[in-house]
Amino acid sequence: MMIVMNISWIERESNPMTAIPSVLVTGASTGIGATYAERFARRGHDLVLVARDKARMEALAARLRQENGVAVDIIQADLTKADELATVEARLRDDARIGILVNNAGTALGGSFIEQSTDDVARLVALNTTALLRLASAIAPRLAKAGEGAIVNVGSVVGLAPEFGMTVYGATKAFVLFLSQGLSLELGPKGVYVQAVLPATTRTEIWQRAGADVNTLSNVMEVDDLVDAALVGFDRREPVTIPPLPDAGQWDALQAARQAMLPNYRNEHPAERYRTIG
Repeated sequence: MMIVMNISWIERESNPMTAIPSVLVTGASTGIGATYAERFARRGHDLVLVARDKARMEALAARLRQENGVAVDIIQADLTKADELATVEARLRDDARIGILVNNAGTALGGSFIEQSTDDVARLVALNTTALLRLASAIAPRLAKAGEGAIVNVGSVVGLAPEFGMTVYGATKAFVLFLSQGLSLELGPKGVYVQAVLPATTRTEIWQRAGADVNTLSNVMEVDDLVDAALVGFDRREPVTIPPLPDAGQWDALQAARQAMLPNYRNEHPAERYRTIG
């Protein structure tokens, strides 16, 4: 693993998170992550970019420095490898200037569950859930202590819809949503904003890695549109942002129906429908 830091965060540690915190973005070399980096740079945020592709990150960092006058550090890391993930965790724990984490890194697999190899599935779960969880865990205590900051977790509408047929990928994205909602309840009162962003089909390289041609798909959202919509939700402090969903009332109704069931989960005895035969 190679770590490239163009501006030493150690030298600036005496000037911790201020009104314009630094933003650490994972999966930042292309697609949604790169666009998040660009948008936050336009807002005047310094950046820490994390991805495997060093060359792409260097090109992006050079452009963002020139266009926006922000500081951009690079960490080349494969988040499925424990030692490289630990490097990013340490940065999140120790760099007090980082006030926003964009947990974007993720991958997908083609084929059905019985066609996917166990090793490939395990790597997908490690990146989409374990890495995301560990990075959130690394920064959350510091943000809670400071009483400010944000964690953005990029999930997917697939996590709401097993009917889409992406079983393991969808399960990881359901985890992202649940984790985000739970963290929002825990950390919100402490001043930390947690947002789950649920894209639908978006024009990124994840489709190529899953063995699909995105150009053959219908209703594909462009990355710029997706991130700009997600940032509207971010500015509004939405706990869950679903850019492709036209009617927010549908999400509200789903939440209300789910919450209406909560008191019924505490019954001492099985429901009557399970105490009769036939």
